[in-house]
Amino acid sequence: MKVAVIGTGFGERVVAVVWRRLGCEVEVVSPRDEAGIARVCASDVDLVSVHSPPFLHRAHVLTALEHGRNVLCDKPFGRDAHEAETMRDAAVAAGVLHFLNFEFRRHPAWTQARGLLQQGAIGDLQHISWMFIGSGLREQTFRWLFDRDQAGGWIGAYGSHAVDAMRYFFGDEIASCGGLRRTETTSRLDRDGNRHPSTAEDAFSGWFVTRSGKTISMDTAFSTPVDLPHRIELLGDRGLIEIRDNIQVTLERPGEPAQQFAFEGSDWDAHEPGLMPWLTAVRDAVVSGQPVTPDFDDGLAVARVMDQMRANMVDLRPEAPVRAESGRAQRIDRLLAHGR
Repeated sequence: MKVAVIGTGFGERVVAVVWRRLGCEVEVVSPRDEAGIARVCASDVDLVSVHSPPFLHRAHVLTALEHGRNVLCDKPFGRDAHEAETMRDAAVAAGVLHFLNFEFRRHPAWTQARGLLQQGAIGDLQHISWMFIGSGLREQTFRWLFDRDQAGGWIGAYGSHAVDAMRYFFGDEIASCGGLRRTETTSRLDRDGNRHPSTAEDAFSGWFVTRSGKTISMDTAFSTPVDLPHRIELLGDRGLIEIRDNIQVTLERPGEPAQQFAFEGSDWDAHEPGLMPWLTAVRDAVVSGQPVTPDFDDGLAVARVMDQMRANMVDLRPEAPVRAESGRAQRIDRLLAHGR
């Protein structure tokens, strides 16, 4: 199988490596090389794997679709729900296979947790408590990820994965959401040593409610001085499932000893345990011509939630502390008092 990977960052460093490990013939193209992208999309590749920055997704996905290519697109799916819908509709019109790179759905720990849910191990899932605090962005240089005008920010980079996971675990759509977002590292140096303001958030605390009235609370930051355990707690009416650091799943039920399931991490890249089974599923889908999810419909559903998140988020920045009498503080008080 022939794969064209658009992206010289994560695409070349991680995704292309996994494709090659799966026995695929891979060509990597820079997202800035318009002629190269047009050439590979017009060639006999079986799949175009798009891992360019999100503000370029629409152009690259549509180019691939214009040539009738199957497409895998990374998250977040474009800059907003409008772009996501344009890409989804174009893929449907083209009649090709389309996939969204929410690879953590296939992570063995998440697969184990969902299997337990489907078996009724904790009864009816009522609430998810999610905390992910880390330092991964703290020392990174300025680029699109830290520029809100270029669809940067932690809501898209990580929140998109989390929202898809909420839909995956609950089997339900998010009906409403909101919260607070903040920027802990307010400026960064670029590769040439020039300093730029960071206009996109690197942390947020959010609340979510599904259509059936189930709830999620989330606290996440990725530019902190230290790392804390990554914990996803799934609370049902008859027990609890905890995913810790994606290497341990614990099932707890009243009056019973806890059950634990252990999984290996990766010494190479944290995405590998989920990416390997996911790209295997994509490869097999392309070979067989049969669709597999997550796909562009899932990407659009998540994009709609993220648009709502951004619209309902209150911005907090360290250099602009909230005063008790400010309108911002009053809005926060209303959010906390009314949950909306």
